[in-house]
Amino acid sequence: MTTRRAIDNGETGFATGSRNRSNALDAFMTTKFQIDAMLERLKALSDDHFETSPDEVNWGHVGTLNHYASLLRQITDAAFKEGEHAA
Repeated sequence: MTTRRAIDNGETGFATGSRNRSNALDAFMTTKFQIDAMLERLKALSDDHFETSPDEVNWGHVGTLNHYASLLRQITDAAFKEGEHAA
């Protein structure tokens, strides 16, 4: 849905001005950096076997990893238009 809102010059219109594009780019990059940081943390946790030694692994750990995988699958399916997001 597209919404109308007042622009700095007092006119009403769609948010398409260069200032709004700049604001959108700033918000996009902020979110991208947040995602990159989360991915780095997940990668580090995975590299450390999710802080679990082979001698400690139990079905609870398997369930937790399956849950993480399910959540990540939702993201990758949406991002790559796969699964329920396939065209």
